[in-house]
Amino acid sequence: MPTLATDIDEIAQRAADAAPVWAATTPRTRAAAMVAAADALVGAQAELVAIAQEETGLSEARLVGELKRTAVQLRLFADIVVEGSYLDVRIDEADAAFALGTRPDLRRYNIPVGPVLNFSASNFPFAFSVAGGDTASALAAGCPVIVKAHSGHPRLSERTAEIVAAALESNGAPTGIVQVISGQQAGVDMLKDPRISAASFTGSTHVGRMLADIAAARPAPIPFYGELGSVNPAFITRAAVAEDASSLVDGFVASISGSAGQLCTKPGFLFVPVGHNLDSRLVDSAEPIAEHRLLNPGIAEGYRERRDVILGTAGVTPVVEGSLRIDDDGQGWATPTIVRVSASDLLLHRERLIDEAFGPLSVLVEYDDEESLVPLADELFEGNLTGTIHAGSEEDSAPLRSLIGWITRHAGRAVFGGWPTGVAVTLAQQHGGPWPATTNDSSTSVGGAAISRFLRPVSYQDVPQRLLPEPLRDDNPWGVPQERNPAGRSTSWGEAYRTAS
Repeated sequence: MPTLATDIDEIAQRAADAAPVWAATTPRTRAAAMVAAADALVGAQAELVAIAQEETGLSEARLVGELKRTAVQLRLFADIVVEGSYLDVRIDEADAAFALGTRPDLRRYNIPVGPVLNFSASNFPFAFSVAGGDTASALAAGCPVIVKAHSGHPRLSERTAEIVAAALESNGAPTGIVQVISGQQAGVDMLKDPRISAASFTGSTHVGRMLADIAAARPAPIPFYGELGSVNPAFITRAAVAEDASSLVDGFVASISGSAGQLCTKPGFLFVPVGHNLDSRLVDSAEPIAEHRLLNPGIAEGYRERRDVILGTAGVTPVVEGSLRIDDDGQGWATPTIVRVSASDLLLHRERLIDEAFGPLSVLVEYDDEESLVPLADELFEGNLTGTIHAGSEEDSAPLRSLIGWITRHAGRAVFGGWPTGVAVTLAQQHGGPWPATTNDSSTSVGGAAISRFLRPVSYQDVPQRLLPEPLRDDNPWGVPQERNPAGRSTSWGEAYRTAS
């Protein structure tokens, strides 16, 4: 049932009350609570996976793996909290001989922003939902979380929240640390609530832009971190096709068909050289794949519309036509569809072809020479989460290096010799990119750096030691890294790089 407007105030106030309590917890207390939440999720695996299967149609194996990922990222952030580098502690010692005059004692670190609103995704009912990466990173930063549950898995959302909140609160977290709301209007109303300090979102470009505009139009605007649309172009050179065409085809088909192609990192366009001769291999690899249910009727209808537009566009030739079956309840069941089009026809019909097809469909784009790839990509694509290259094992050329540079400028993750589906949850991951992939291209929603979204810096000037926060004190009771700038150093800044005259 949608959350009532009368309940929004109570939920927001509980989060606001919990914020200073959770922010003040010691690193080990916060980490222990997060690990307890991870353990509780794993302990409830059978119950949660069964609910998720019923509501989403995703396979048991996929959901078990996703639940494991959800627990792992909670544990990763527990380690990050205790290690403490995320606080970015910087200490300038008082300096009477400072190069610009007397310098005060300045101490800077990051503090939690306050209650965070997280809009769940449809396609990851664990890893981008109630206890997913946005929630884990916000909790690690010291922020309570309110989750707007996705309508595609409401019972799973409620049960997950019950398990996670109970584990957190039993291990030192305050009441209201994780709460769930339901319904579109409740999400909008909560986003407008002045007690919400930041928001995160995974979903469509249209809805993400609408929510981002609401966040920006508040009397006191707040940060909004949206992960939106991405077609994730992939490029194969002639040398790569000549070396191992079969492995390339099998990897590509697996990447576009896994979870029925309902992944934000699915390669929606694969650039292949004219004369690639991959058609029969693609058919052999794709045709044995059984049909897979799409997440919900809305996604099934959206996929049907995009697939019909693509198949009905001049110059498009089906390589693997695939199938789409929609039952009486509106649920969709699909097998992979792969089409090909020339680079010139793609440019001519870009308005019909370039948008994301959220499902098991991808477009082969046939190019003439590798020197044309960067100019072609410049005309076709804005920002993406990923860009992928398959090159020969010893290949090194100016076009190849230019293509790597193009991906660096237009995507958050450059993949070489692999496929972009499968996002490692680790310290160095970047899951973001320029618009329209995300609303903030300097942030990531996966990996250790995701915690930075829910922090803001504060400096303390000439504050007595007894009154400083623990991470800024000289005795450093939390044991976090401190970057210290001692007195006397400023007079030698830059001297090591002075050139002889």
